[in-house]
Amino acid sequence: MLTVSAEDTVRALPFDALIDALRTGFRNGAHTPQRHHHVVDAGSDASVLLMPSWTDGEYLGVKLVNVFPGNSSLGRPALSSAFVLASATTGEHLAVVDGNTLTQRRTVATSALAATYLARKDSKVHVVVGAGHVGSLAADAYRSAFDIRKVIVHDHVPAHAQRLVDSLREQGVDACVATDLRDAVAAADIVTCATLATEPLIRGDWLRKGTHLDLIGSFRPTMREADDACLRRGTVYIDTWAALEESGDLIQPIDAGVLDRNAIAGTLPGLCRGDIAARRDRDQITVFKSVGSGLADLAAAALVYRSTRNPAP
Repeated sequence: MLTVSAEDTVRALPFDALIDALRTGFRNGAHTPQRHHHVVDAGSDASVLLMPSWTDGEYLGVKLVNVFPGNSSLGRPALSSAFVLASATTGEHLAVVDGNTLTQRRTVATSALAATYLARKDSKVHVVVGAGHVGSLAADAYRSAFDIRKVIVHDHVPAHAQRLVDSLREQGVDACVATDLRDAVAAADIVTCATLATEPLIRGDWLRKGTHLDLIGSFRPTMREADDACLRRGTVYIDTWAALEESGDLIQPIDAGVLDRNAIAGTLPGLCRGDIAARRDRDQITVFKSVGSGLADLAAAALVYRSTRNPAP
């Protein structure tokens, strides 16, 4: 059984190959039961999540996520995860992959994949809101799918935004820190949010015609990255139907009567299979909300395994 480190996971998941693998995975589908959640210690709210997924005759995988909020007082990460990959034919265990790195990369790659259907093909200006572990990868993921000419970064900690900008400039990317978020969004072709915000950061009246808004944060009902106007003005797509039960960006406007569940245009698997319409014209505002899926984890882990077993020359 292979043990794949964080560094080797990065090398095995270049964004162009990962986006292609996710496209195939979402198109073909997988058996993905709801995740299991178990409390380990009620006093500290420590818990473990189990996220299984498998494809007939191919791969079977489970992501194990340990969430220990009390670790922050110890100066240690609150979250630790690993993905265990096995054969769906024999049950033989094949690999253990660094789960944190796999999750970060498949998360931004999933959004970049959705954007290949929902953003304008000639998109040039990318605004990234949030420069943390996930947001810091967004520019690289989107540049693998679009001819992005300028990246504008906003973070509530300006030093974090500057650090990401410096990194992008070292790669030869035209990047800058957003001096005003409203002005940056108004100039954007694509806006990617990857934050832990509990109040809307993006206002619908900031979005110009033709903008694609990508919402990665808001994985709990109390979290929110976009205001009601974004949902009213945009055509809304989601990665899976679970997003309607998990994200405050959807739950709150639905409960307020702003967004009708039946108005959701469709899911990422439907886009990948061609079952639903993608962007219809240059002026349409599109919104993609993702919360993550075991299917995406499985597709990414399988790519890691294949790439590690048969590295490119």
